[in-house]
Amino acid sequence: IEELNKTANGNVEAKVVCLFRRRDISSSLNSLADSNAREFEEESKQPPMTEQQRHQLKHRELFLSRQFESLPATHIRGKCSVTLLNETDILGQYLEKEDCFFYSLVFDPVQKTLLADQGEIRVGCKYQAEIPERLAEGESDNRNQQKMEMKVWDPDNPLTDRQIDQFLVVARAVGTFARALDCSSSIRQPSLHMSAAAASRDITLFHAMDTLQRNGYDLARAMATLVPQGGPVLCRDEMEEWSASEAMLFEEALEKYGKDFNDIRQDFLPWKSLASIVQFYYMWKTTDRYIQQKRLKAAEADSKLKQVYIPTYTKPNPNQIISVGSKPGVNGAGFQKGLSCESCHTSQSPQWYAWGPPNMQCRLCASCWIYWKKYGGLKTPTQLEGVTRSASEPHSRGHLSRPEAQSLSPYTTSASRAKLLAKNRQTFLLQTTRLTRLSRRLCRDVLQPRRAARRPYAPINANAIKAECSIRLPKAAKAPLKIHPLTRLPLAAIVKELAAQAPLKPKTPRGTKTPINRNQLSQSRGLVGTAALPFSANGRPLAAALRPAPPPGTKRQKLNPADAPNPVVFVATKDTRALRKALTHLELRRAARRPNLPLKVKPGLPLRPGGALAPPAPPHPASTSEPIVLED
Repeated sequence: IEELNKTANGNVEAKVVCLFRRRDISSSLNSLADSNAREFEEESKQPPMTEQQRHQLKHRELFLSRQFESLPATHIRGKCSVTLLNETDILGQYLEKEDCFFYSLVFDPVQKTLLADQGEIRVGCKYQAEIPERLAEGESDNRNQQKMEMKVWDPDNPLTDRQIDQFLVVARAVGTFARALDCSSSIRQPSLHMSAAAASRDITLFHAMDTLQRNGYDLARAMATLVPQGGPVLCRDEMEEWSASEAMLFEEALEKYGKDFNDIRQDFLPWKSLASIVQFYYMWKTTDRYIQQKRLKAAEADSKLKQVYIPTYTKPNPNQIISVGSKPGVNGAGFQKGLSCESCHTSQSPQWYAWGPPNMQCRLCASCWIYWKKYGGLKTPTQLEGVTRSASEPHSRGHLSRPEAQSLSPYTTSASRAKLLAKNRQTFLLQTTRLTRLSRRLCRDVLQPRRAARRPYAPINANAIKAECSIRLPKAAKAPLKIHPLTRLPLAAIVKELAAQAPLKPKTPRGTKTPINRNQLSQSRGLVGTAALPFSANGRPLAAALRPAPPPGTKRQKLNPADAPNPVVFVATKDTRALRKALTHLELRRAARRPNLPLKVKPGLPLRPGGALAPPAPPHPASTSEPIVLED
């Protein structure tokens, strides 16, 4: 929270900085954050942590942004602390504190980038000075003397402190006289006391002490250097070099960007160097202008709100699961008994909360729900967060999406497994309970399954059906329903059988000639042991069923493998295509509605008493008897 403001209508708004969690950024940026975390652990030599501690530590990491928003103060649910991660910090300490977060990277929600924050404290062994060994007596120094520091002052000089102070007074007087002779300086400092104050700053004193050092602390030679033959030496600092308009621009930029001198130089003062801006800032802090602005900011901060009272949030939680005795369908009631907490796997809790997709019926206990609301994750890794559960736990495969479940199949190759995992389309599984299956049979007049199947978009009042089923269920228990058990083969056996019956069709080599008229292909097809018929399966002539050819400039659409459906692909053979032509339209629709029943094929042509085939019907005239001419 940056500040609290009171609006005109009396409401309180909070100006807040937006921080993002790991689940709010893309997977590529998450991998970048993981590599940054590994580098930090290696450099700072963190103590070892368990997998659960690493999992929970990701919930404590946030990403700072430059995005600000104004929210009503009634949206505040609690307080937390967010600190910049320091190299001397121990990551395990953040797990010991409640409502404590850290950040080390800055996220840009517009550019979708993740960069390191500029605030870096250079602490550690790699930032320390390397002290060379002491030279022995008579040993020569082989280092490059030009790269060494130059001595600018000797504290063991022959001059006394009084002589040095007297020389500094003379240097200030010379600086004041030089400003009086300079035209530009006399315009900026028209009065004598302003010129004397400018000559008394550090730039004049540094020049005087440097003059003593260069002249071997000889006062006579140093005096002659201060006033050469051309006139007195004038030394100016950044406060004198900057104009009043440039100083106003700097104050405006400082109000907008703070101490971000790179942005100040780029947007407000591009003709100034970065060193000049930094020097002017520290000199500007010694002026009365800085003190006045500091007082104004303090008075403005006093006028703003310091604290605000927020009442306790008492509205009912829509995810709260009411007890069994409550009305069905209200606040997640109707969950199956025996389900454990999705995070800590406990089966006892004073209160349960629905979590995750509604069809999966996952729930959390009270403590795990508070952890989820605070830190945006679960205490332990689960399938829904991309971590594989052990095989001994129940419902381990039910949390996987269909591409992930098929990738674990032993009949899936590595290439197809990679394609399945690369899909980004979310799938779901509808798992019916025993009560739902009973209500379908007991309440057929209320449900009307045939009507509901024809109108899947129309909503069904599930609460009314459950209530009606609970009334009819005791009466129906006296006369049990006749349910014939079905023996269904496992999926692995079905996949093996399909792979044996329908082998993959080899790819057609390039350069094969495609016939111009589709009648040439359609007329040559027929059932085994029967003559080819020029009519289609529904009795219509083939010429009427032909589609117009696409224009020559259009491209044929190709199916993207990532958009293809996930289940088993059925490859049509010559026999299956001939079988489709032998069936009527009514038989095809009946077979499509009941794909689990075997198909009974009737003979296509009647047989004569002698056993020979009946003569075929007279051929239908072709759509055109003239040859087809293609013009370029």
